[in-house]
Amino acid sequence: MRETVFTYAAPALKFGAGASAEVGHDLATLGARRVLLVTDAGVMATGHPTRVAEQVWQHGIETVIFDRARVEPTDESMEEAIAFARDAESTGRRLDAIVAIGGGSSIDTAKAVNLLLTNPGELMDYVNAPVGKARAPLEPLLPLVAIPTTTGTGSESTTICVLDVLALKVKTGISHPALRPRLAIVDPQLTISQPTMVTAASGMDILCHALESYTARWYADFDAKEADQRVPYCGANPIADMWSEKALSLLAGAFRAAVRDGDDTGAREQMAMAATFAGLGFGNAGVHIPHANAYPIAGRVRDFVPDGYPEGEPIVPHGMAVSLTAPAAFRFTFDAAPERHLRAARILDPGATGDGPELLAGVVTALMRDIGLPNGLAEVGYGAGDVDDLVAGATQQQRLLATAPKAPTDEDLARVFVASMEHW
Repeated sequence: MRETVFTYAAPALKFGAGASAEVGHDLATLGARRVLLVTDAGVMATGHPTRVAEQVWQHGIETVIFDRARVEPTDESMEEAIAFARDAESTGRRLDAIVAIGGGSSIDTAKAVNLLLTNPGELMDYVNAPVGKARAPLEPLLPLVAIPTTTGTGSESTTICVLDVLALKVKTGISHPALRPRLAIVDPQLTISQPTMVTAASGMDILCHALESYTARWYADFDAKEADQRVPYCGANPIADMWSEKALSLLAGAFRAAVRDGDDTGAREQMAMAATFAGLGFGNAGVHIPHANAYPIAGRVRDFVPDGYPEGEPIVPHGMAVSLTAPAAFRFTFDAAPERHLRAARILDPGATGDGPELLAGVVTALMRDIGLPNGLAEVGYGAGDVDDLVAGATQQQRLLATAPKAPTDEDLARVFVASMEHW
């Protein structure tokens, strides 16, 4: 029997220039009196968290700041943040809300802190299977207010937090509806300080969120579920489609401009809106092969450090990792939903011509080249000898691969990785 039901959920949303200045009022309406603010050192240096903390204080709310969230979080960095939060409550003065300011790394760290501050056990108890035990939280979480400073991850809208498990050299996540922020405050002014490559990588995350959710397996093609079996990623559906199409149209007009000129406030606002719309889409429909592949690409990085990221910390940023196999992945999935792949390509590039699997792959490749992304996996340090390990890492992401419009075998994934070594 096939599925007849799809689900949709989203946080409350406040969007626009200056929106972050109202967070004190928003927290007061939630009844907050003492909050934990989670951010990272780079964002802390911009002054945004200090300004927000001062604004919150004006509403009589005490703020405890944790500014050591790691760019691309690990189990160790999240455990450090969790320990800090528990220490903050050790005096008997409880935290009653959490604010995250930063990119997806800070927001994801805040989600993990919220989960382990309110529920028993250890981080790995809640990590998705087969890496962790995939335990569901039993106790309600605190209200989480997410204020993104990068345009891309969509973490302010989703039920997921992503982390590297260092001992296993695998990137994985925790997924549960309880992790979704209560309120997302999207203030495009906070993104002006993004370095060029951060804008490019984060923008590719937006693009792949929209493309993967739009090309995901249709919700009615899944086997029917019982009420207690429903998961946040339910497959492509009419409501998620609406958000994804709008995100793609915004990217078509603003992406290259935002990378070319970081002070283009109009383009920045359009990118922030595209990120929000894509998050509202993929946070319900799901993502698939490019995101599954991105986890081992990011988790097994050796010595690659892109411009605009801290020196001495090898990293393939999440949006960059996702994009590196996207063209080949969309060639593979094309025949499962050709009309969707073609429509997505023509929204991104109205002048694109053709009707085969190369159309969307070509549009994505041209965009990657224009914004200065690496030319494939080889440029970030991978070669033919790494393919088996990359495939092994991708196949652990069954939660994501289940949403693909066409189920890939290990051999299919290997061909995608090999074809992604060099794009142009």
